[in-house]
Amino acid sequence: MEHLPTSTRGRGAVMLAIVAVWAAAYWVNGWVWDRLLDAAGMDPEARLTESLHFFLYDTVKIALLLTGIIFVITILRSYMSVERTRALLGGRREGVGNVMAAGLGVITPFCSCSAVPAFIGFVAAGVPLGVTMSFLIASPLVNEVAVGLLLTLFGWRVTLAYVGAGLAIAITAGWVIGRLRLERHVEPFVFETRLGGQVIDSTAGLTFDQRIQMAAEEVGSILRRIWPYLLVGIGVGAVIHGWAPEDLFTRYAGPGAAFGVIVAVLIGVPLYSNAAGILPLVEALYDKGLPMGTLLAFMMAVVALSVPEMILLRRVLRPPLLAVFIGVVATGIVAVGYLFNLLLA
Repeated sequence: MEHLPTSTRGRGAVMLAIVAVWAAAYWVNGWVWDRLLDAAGMDPEARLTESLHFFLYDTVKIALLLTGIIFVITILRSYMSVERTRALLGGRREGVGNVMAAGLGVITPFCSCSAVPAFIGFVAAGVPLGVTMSFLIASPLVNEVAVGLLLTLFGWRVTLAYVGAGLAIAITAGWVIGRLRLERHVEPFVFETRLGGQVIDSTAGLTFDQRIQMAAEEVGSILRRIWPYLLVGIGVGAVIHGWAPEDLFTRYAGPGAAFGVIVAVLIGVPLYSNAAGILPLVEALYDKGLPMGTLLAFMMAVVALSVPEMILLRRVLRPPLLAVFIGVVATGIVAVGYLFNLLLA
């Protein structure tokens, strides 16, 4: 049996150790903050404690996710030529790539903020912008967590409606953005590949060590660029967390409210959560009599169009493209909300 060289075994051991440390940090993140805030004598039921815990927990969680996702995607991207990647997800027929990307988003259940580095990697690897947008929308919006919880709480009819609408929004919005040809409004650094601080034209012929170095540099580069936006975004979510205005919902988005869906979307945008985090509130509001379409639109706005995600995306998208993204997705969500209020009444 042929043995691996010592250097290869050593690199493998180092990589396994790094993965183990990363996994352990991610696993104990919530537990650590629970214990520290408890040791500080803070009431776990107080709104201030909830907001502080949200900020600390999500800052570490998102930083770990960003680090891992950027690192892995950079290495994978180094093996994919622009032409090969474009052929894989671009599709020969317009719209095929959007469907494939939305499907990929379903099986990669990132929250909205952690989907951003995957978005960067896809665009940098030559995937058309509109196709990548379909992934960016579908990943937080439709995944097995959302499907499982919706099925348990509201049954198969509501679940199928939500999944179908989420995929339709992701595919249609990505197709529309692709047709507008807005690539010039993506920040230039997204398209650059660097090694040793220098922009390189091709990753062909790089050694594995060089690809690891490139991935580590990419992690540092992107985190340096986006960390202020990340902290501000999570901070916005933390301030609002635990202060969800249920009374405002019942007053302005209740049964018979003509602008209820629009109000629900406007309330949902500043919040930051994933499907698992927002569904208990959706269930509570449903018990108060709010229409299902209004609640599904609210949920979609929270998980796919939150202010923290927009703050993070602003670092990689220029204002015209960001405005188009918000407008197209918000229009789709509002339309779905009103449609479901008719169909699911």
